[in-house]
Amino acid sequence: MTLLPSQQAIPAAGYDEPYTDAPDSGRPPPYDLDAERTVLAGMMFSPQAVMDCEEIIRSEDYYLPAHQILHQFMVGRYAKGLPNDWRLLGDALEQEGLLARVGGRIEVMKISNAFETAVTVHHYAEIVHRKAVFRRLAAAGVSITQAGFACEGTVDEVLANAAGEIATVAEGASNTDEHDFVLPEDVLPDALLHIEQARTGGISGIATGFSDLDELTMGLQPGQLIVIAGRPGMGKSTFAMDIARNCSIKHGIPSAFISLEMPARELITRLISAEATVGLHHLRSGQVTDEDRARMARALPAIREAQLHINDSEKTYSSIQSKLRRAKAKRPNLGLIVLDYLQLMRLGGHRPESREKEVAEMSSSLKMLAKELNVPIIALAQLNRGPEMRNDKKPMVSDLRESGAIEQDADIVMLLHREDAYEKESPRAGEADIIVGKHRNGPTATITVAFQGHYSRFTDMGQA
Repeated sequence: MTLLPSQQAIPAAGYDEPYTDAPDSGRPPPYDLDAERTVLAGMMFSPQAVMDCEEIIRSEDYYLPAHQILHQFMVGRYAKGLPNDWRLLGDALEQEGLLARVGGRIEVMKISNAFETAVTVHHYAEIVHRKAVFRRLAAAGVSITQAGFACEGTVDEVLANAAGEIATVAEGASNTDEHDFVLPEDVLPDALLHIEQARTGGISGIATGFSDLDELTMGLQPGQLIVIAGRPGMGKSTFAMDIARNCSIKHGIPSAFISLEMPARELITRLISAEATVGLHHLRSGQVTDEDRARMARALPAIREAQLHINDSEKTYSSIQSKLRRAKAKRPNLGLIVLDYLQLMRLGGHRPESREKEVAEMSSSLKMLAKELNVPIIALAQLNRGPEMRNDKKPMVSDLRESGAIEQDADIVMLLHREDAYEKESPRAGEADIIVGKHRNGPTATITVAFQGHYSRFTDMGQA
């Protein structure tokens, strides 16, 4: 029989020695051995009890390693349709070389004598699970306390690690499988709503402000990781700001823009240029005309009221993750997150053996964070020099720099391409292609938009 990894790590000496991964806090952790024995006894006498207990507890919820082994062993026999009578169980454990580790036949018999009724097993399983959650919470608390006294790492990194430990305990606290499976009737209303929105031309997610792109994607959906990639100078930051601007200014939905490349002042200057249609070079040089001032006066009230939250101080994923979790907790209606850009970010804490592995770990973590916060996350990314080695210069998803994991984790990959970035006299000057190279939930396409670099923005072709 193959044991779980947690069981394989159990010390062989002393079947009655408690197993815990909690740091030594000087206090015995919470447990109830009588409840554990009663649950195991019920599983010996009733196949239904095995099934019921599997919905409530896992083998690692038991305090004693012997009880962990017994639970897992009986679950395995139940899955094969074999009985768990204590005599047969003893023989099977002996054949697997596990009998001594659970205390021998006498201990198995003693446990079977703890049986009350199959009806009460559910109650005692709840107790075992509850004690296990409190043990893990205590372990997390001791670990967080030790980190607090150690004063090592940045504050945001320590807070992110602490939040992660508590989140791990919380994820394992649910003792039912009610959210593991859903029936069609549970999801049908939401599915029908999406179908109706598609029929009427509406979108179900966050609008990008680009009509053809919104029609293709139905908006950016909660939980999605969207990658916008391109070579330097193609306008990735500008395009991402256009989407955030549309979200927060046009639709009044809070968004967060994490900039690892540009300071907040530069982002706001570009925002003013795009929203007020004032030349970016006028704003930078200070040569603002009276007409420019009038346009700014009309645009500034909406910019001031916009819930567009900009952060330009964080550089590590752990600190960014911590900031975004707090932002979501303060603003439950946070609708969009933009990260500019992925390859400038560092993981924080431990450093993987290669940069590719570090980017891959951050990419998968961003996807999980998008699902956790239930918000679409846009991550900007650099492309390698592949496009410049080809005649047509058009980028491909395979050009993503440093990690193929970015493509794997992303729900949507958009590649920005402008012919006039390579050929100044191009007949397509002022045009840009948004190449949707990956679309997990729909078709791919190339969408042409107008690039108004002097206003630091992209627009639909009809609005150019």
